[in-house]
Amino acid sequence: MTAREPDNLEEIARRGDAIYETMRARLEAESFGKIVAIDVESADYAVAGTVLAAAHALQARRPNAEIWVVRIGYKAVYRFGFAPLPLRA
Repeated sequence: MTAREPDNLEEIARRGDAIYETMRARLEAESFGKIVAIDVESADYAVAGTVLAAAHALQARRPNAEIWVVRIGYKAVYRFGFAPLPLRA
């Protein structure tokens, strides 16, 4: 695995967010609060309870996946501090 260039990371984030938006309503209805790992090249995805489980499930199908991870229905995968996140974005 090679280190990614910063521009490439921004592109992965942009594409991952765009793909997530196309499936957001369905995923929120089915799997609110879980993690979705998205391959930004193919738009294939896997849903699981943890980041590692979702990423591993996706990599089992797509070993060279460029993965973007989102907590379904939230603005961030993790949070810092004590302020509660809103339940719906």
